[in-house]
Amino acid sequence: MPIRMNLPATFAERIATADRPQIGMWVCSASPLVAEIAAGSGLDWVLIDAEHSPNDLQTILQQLYAVSAYPVAPVVRPPIGDPVLIKQYLDLGVQNLLVPMVHSAAQAVELVRAVRYPDGDVDGGVRGVGAALARSSRWNRVEGYLGRASSSISLIVQIESAAAVDAAGEIAAVDGVDAVFIGPADLAASMGLVGQPGHPDVVAAVLSAIRAATDAGTPVGVNAFVPADAERYLEAGASFVAVGADVALLARASEALAERFIGSRTDGPDATGPAPRTSY
Repeated sequence: MPIRMNLPATFAERIATADRPQIGMWVCSASPLVAEIAAGSGLDWVLIDAEHSPNDLQTILQQLYAVSAYPVAPVVRPPIGDPVLIKQYLDLGVQNLLVPMVHSAAQAVELVRAVRYPDGDVDGGVRGVGAALARSSRWNRVEGYLGRASSSISLIVQIESAAAVDAAGEIAAVDGVDAVFIGPADLAASMGLVGQPGHPDVVAAVLSAIRAATDAGTPVGVNAFVPADAERYLEAGASFVAVGADVALLARASEALAERFIGSRTDGPDATGPAPRTSY
């Protein structure tokens, strides 16, 4: 007899039952080892990114395996909200999907259709049916998967443009959207303030989107690598925040090491390496 299995709780379920905001980080290295280190850190969730990182289906699957042993929610971001790509991600066993660049409620509606199986309704789901072949159902070891697949998936849509902020309430109110996530970097760029996610106008737009989503009764998250920004958005009502990224942490920490052990020992701007060590 095959083993009958249950799937982990979705990120939306974790948010709903948590007694505090959920704190997470990005994993952009495409490394299962790094994903496992992040998963065991004590953070609540990790975001495996494929929009701005060298991830593909195989590396995402490897990272899902790596983090599965830890009490952390893996969220995966595809490069685009394409229904075919979403189908492949879901079949891999991705339960928590963060779709970038969602600018309107109409776009959000189409994404809801992409994560649901057809139900005979002309406006119903469009997800292709291949559960018996896929990790999503653990190869048909999750009893009744097809009938309850939508309840095993969290759809998070990313608000990261001025147009999306204007439509934030409508986007958040779409049936089937489990949460929204605000990206201040692209939002700043769309406002003509590229590279300035901390600009007062951008901060005001983020706070406006948080209020709109909260008023719609939908959990809202924010990307905030600057601690003061994270604290501000948590105080404003964010239910989940990403506070760092693996590659950024490594970059800054390695620079700090270089500055401490090399930078302080250079003779001038033309020096190319550390001074000779005179003691051990």
